[in-house]
Amino acid sequence: MNQPVIEQVRSFNRAVTEGIGVLDDRFLGRGRPLGESRLLWEIGSGDGDVRALRRRLGLHAGCVSRELRSLIREGLVRITRSDRGARHASLTAEGRAEWAELDRRSNALAERILAPLSDRQSSALLSAMAKVEQLIQASMVRYTIADPGTADARWCFEQYFAELDTRFDAGFNPALSIPADAHELTRPAGLLVVARLRGRPVGCGALKFHGHAPAEVKRMWIDQSARGLGLGARLLHELEAHAREAGVTVLRLETNRALREAIALYRRAGYVEVDRFSDEAYADHWFEKTL
Repeated sequence: MNQPVIEQVRSFNRAVTEGIGVLDDRFLGRGRPLGESRLLWEIGSGDGDVRALRRRLGLHAGCVSRELRSLIREGLVRITRSDRGARHASLTAEGRAEWAELDRRSNALAERILAPLSDRQSSALLSAMAKVEQLIQASMVRYTIADPGTADARWCFEQYFAELDTRFDAGFNPALSIPADAHELTRPAGLLVVARLRGRPVGCGALKFHGHAPAEVKRMWIDQSARGLGLGARLLHELEAHAREAGVTVLRLETNRALREAIALYRRAGYVEVDRFSDEAYADHWFEKTL
């Protein structure tokens, strides 16, 4: 990556941190740094499971524990444990009052940022913010090889099958489709890649290897909440990279005519429609790509 590009990103980061007051260790004038304020906000806004908080904020365990101890000392947060030992954070009465004050001050900060701008400038800034947020979210997605038997993998498959059932004209029954069982998606027979955003699964894709014959792309799916971020193309790129590492020279896949977005994605990625090469009951199109 060239230096001007890096400098632009760094300049943007400096402008944002200055504009929202991150440089002050008393964020929003409340006597605590941004990290603790954000953790307090997340606890009051949703799931207080400590492991879920850590995943959602992308923080390591030591950092979260340190910030929680500080919030506990202030009397804002309490920690309880479940029967299984999982820690859960919740706000005290003082914590709820502080959460409300942070909410009020955050609204005021947003108003101060927009107030000096004309209507046209405000509209341009809000549009740019939405786009930047979308692209930053895309940059936060992580793609890792996963065990097909894990809860995240099973959840992805369930969502994938459910969507196919609603989109296919005659519904979808996995028992009638060519299988891609767990042992077939585990090395050396194949592999599964799961995409995660803030630790939560938002997509998956798999490969089935067949020795010297072309490998297959299977189980390509992106959650509705993460569509529009370009994750499908990135996931396909990840699968192709793993296929190359495994010595694969040709990739194949089949798809249904109802999956128009997927068909367009495959064509943009260089897949060429070929003659039928499988007996997949739900396939209308067969594609192939030389790596």
